[in-house]
Amino acid sequence: MGIIVNYRVLVSDPLAEEGLTILRDQVEVDVKTGLTEDQLIAIIDQYDALLVRSGTQVTAKVIEAGTHLKFIGRAGVGVDNIDTDAATRQGIIVANAPEGNTLAATEHTVAMMMALARNIPQANASVKRHEWKRSKFTGIEVNEKVLGVVGFGRIGKEVAKRAIAMNMRIVAYDPFISKEKAAEIGVEIMTMAELFTVADFITVHTPLMKETTHIINDASIATMKDGVRIINCARGGIIDEQALYRGLVSGKIGGAALDVYEHEPPTDSPLIELDQVIMTPHLGASTVEAQINVAISVAKQCLSVLSGGSARSAVNAPMIPADQLEFVEPFAVLAEKMGRLLLQLVEGRLEAIELVYGGEFVERNSNTRFITRMALKGILDRLLHLPVNIVNAEFVAHERGIVVSQTVTRESQGFKNLITIKVRTDLGEETISGSVFSKVRSRIVAIGGYTMDLDPTGFLVISRHLDKPGVIGRASTILGHCEVNIAGMQVGRIRPGEEAIMVLNVDSEVSDEAMDEIRSMPGIFSAKFAQI
Repeated sequence: MGIIVNYRVLVSDPLAEEGLTILRDQVEVDVKTGLTEDQLIAIIDQYDALLVRSGTQVTAKVIEAGTHLKFIGRAGVGVDNIDTDAATRQGIIVANAPEGNTLAATEHTVAMMMALARNIPQANASVKRHEWKRSKFTGIEVNEKVLGVVGFGRIGKEVAKRAIAMNMRIVAYDPFISKEKAAEIGVEIMTMAELFTVADFITVHTPLMKETTHIINDASIATMKDGVRIINCARGGIIDEQALYRGLVSGKIGGAALDVYEHEPPTDSPLIELDQVIMTPHLGASTVEAQINVAISVAKQCLSVLSGGSARSAVNAPMIPADQLEFVEPFAVLAEKMGRLLLQLVEGRLEAIELVYGGEFVERNSNTRFITRMALKGILDRLLHLPVNIVNAEFVAHERGIVVSQTVTRESQGFKNLITIKVRTDLGEETISGSVFSKVRSRIVAIGGYTMDLDPTGFLVISRHLDKPGVIGRASTILGHCEVNIAGMQVGRIRPGEEAIMVLNVDSEVSDEAMDEIRSMPGIFSAKFAQI
């Protein structure tokens, strides 16, 4: 077809030829791999788009030097090697290919489960040592066994579908999937603690973050069935490998299959020495088809953006229309912070999110849809595999069966403007309200009906307690003993002597042990540590 538009694309990591062919039919393409940051900075201003995999670090300096860049594409899922904030500030769209390796990771997980059930790698190695020890490698059937899926996103769902075809019973944990949505494909949703007690096989498919680090540990392993088999093809660090080793040596765990590790390669891991552990070198996405799929996906998105269209899997987007920027942006920032805090206050599985915009939003006819998406981003992106942003936030919520609604009203409870976010889970509800007073001053003005004037930044300790003398003082003493400095305090109540709320701004993180001590105090109903 030949070059039909005057654009240049730089491919700085190896990309499947099928993707390069799509690009070369439309634009001028240069493939230059192994570039240092300085080398990339020296040439990037010649290009309109940059396509990478995991090898190239697309830093803020690179992005600032790319004065003509309109698109940065990642041929894969993770965009940790791309400074997306810097790209957004420059008006550059960043996109990935989140679906391209879903089936590859799914099939690897299922293969690991079957190899684990039938001792295939161990038996293969034995035969190649000229042995014939059939009884040593007697396995188990997966038929009618319980598979526990921790993290029910794209890959978790695909694993479940294949396991159902093998007549397994599937139970899953995911705070963003409703029981009804999971039931549509024959999966039972339960808590993680419940899942650990009933599963014969456990496979994890969550991102790695504070909340998911070492969720499989000595304590959780103790609750599992004797002989449980554990699979991790997601992220190293979800499993405490020392605890896993102890469980395997003791016989509590019947076997493990790992594709990812806390430290890669796992050359010093004691797991290497255990025959009941199957280990592969991070092969989850390593299929010919997956590499072709991600290359084609990112190439097509690149051409779409360069021709004036959109990117199907954008992980950022141009911010706010220029004519609404000054008014909307402070509310969008506040809404994201409110959503992030609200997620840390609720328990259970999200079912519905409602946003109510009050006051001057009516007269302004402002872009509340953008603000809603930023609130959803704050709520959803802490616990999901894929990045959540203003492009995909509503889709991500809908995909997980979460009902999202928004209302604009003149009522603003005495404030010039008011944003209220209401969340319903299967265990209860929580509400938070906030207001913007100026470009540089916004406040959370209510949590759960208790009024306050809270600066939405930093570390917070939030408790609900009985309104009586000494409760606040004892909590402050516990923090003092832990050398946690209190920078500010908000308290609220509806009627004296009944339930009240305390919000402490603190200067540093509060340990789980300190929070447990606060929760155990007489008069404390609940206590949460949160970070905005």
